[in-house]
Amino acid sequence: MSSTELRHTALDAVHRSLGATMTDFAGWDMPLRYGSERDEHLAVRTKAGLFDLSHMGEITVTGPAAAALLNFALVGNIASVGVGRARYTMICQADGGILDDLIVYRLAETEYMVVANASNAQVVLDALTERAAGFDAEVRDDRDAYALIAVQGPESPGILKSLTDADLDGLKYYAGLPGTVAGVPALIARTGYTGEDGFELFVKPEHAVELWQALTKAGEGAGLVPCGLSCRDTLRLEAGMPLYGHELNTSLTPFDAGLGRVVKFDKEGDFVGREALAAAAARAEQNPPRVLVGLIAKGRRVPRAGYAVVAGGEVIGEVTSGAPSPTLGKPIAMAYVDAAHAAPGTEGVGVDIRGSHEPYEVVALPFYKRQK
Repeated sequence: MSSTELRHTALDAVHRSLGATMTDFAGWDMPLRYGSERDEHLAVRTKAGLFDLSHMGEITVTGPAAAALLNFALVGNIASVGVGRARYTMICQADGGILDDLIVYRLAETEYMVVANASNAQVVLDALTERAAGFDAEVRDDRDAYALIAVQGPESPGILKSLTDADLDGLKYYAGLPGTVAGVPALIARTGYTGEDGFELFVKPEHAVELWQALTKAGEGAGLVPCGLSCRDTLRLEAGMPLYGHELNTSLTPFDAGLGRVVKFDKEGDFVGREALAAAAARAEQNPPRVLVGLIAKGRRVPRAGYAVVAGGEVIGEVTSGAPSPTLGKPIAMAYVDAAHAAPGTEGVGVDIRGSHEPYEVVALPFYKRQK
């Protein structure tokens, strides 16, 4: 047993009452699944799923120089984000390595909320605090100030509309607005990590149970089910979305990860990692790094993170995430492979699964795209 106690979200008792299988995730005791992972996954694809994401790390940045600080600390142009909008970005080391990928919400003229992955929340908090030196801005750890509940899937707008008079139709993708849901004050966001439409509700922890129960009741006729982290992983994998620690890490720059578009060299002022990232961008132009691709199994064996991707007896890459795909009905994986083998339809590519080279088809990401 580890000496540190696992942290519990405000919905811990609810998960246990629903018979959830719990797991340690980044120091939090989180629901892995309530029943069948496949059923939870398919509910999100066809109806709706309810997730507790309270383990995510919220960090508030306020003050006259909040925008300037975030432009310096992160690779994106945060100053150009409008109030009420959100942006996907990254925080990098001075050498360009990815510390975390983030969503930044601009809540007001001089107030931002940075949402970090649970496993990196402390690292991001420490980096932002250190980088704030000399800026007229305050970095505040708000991890305990929020519970986060997500409702995802095609039925989610209808379910949420029945509980709020906020303008959901006017809420664009990657935006957030304050509102009241089932009488509970919330920041209602629309970002998602499942490949489906959906909403994230940031509320005070003391309101979490009440809101979860109201959403559960509102979703009864629409096929809403509680969903654990296991199906969240297969949903984001099908949607081709990176997961820190798998597709992203400190040994990769955003250019290595095929996400160079998040780095904004044209913004005002210097930013941490600028020089190293400029060099990485130039390297990627000259000598393409390994490319993140999709792999679909021709057989039934499931690839896992760390397995070698092979062609002609040579190792040409490595699997970063793999799982059975409930939507496709066969095993899938994301993998970094040499550029020469990255084109969709490339023949002769396999995954070394315990000594056996299992045949895989190279496809473009994502595996799944919802019909708008």
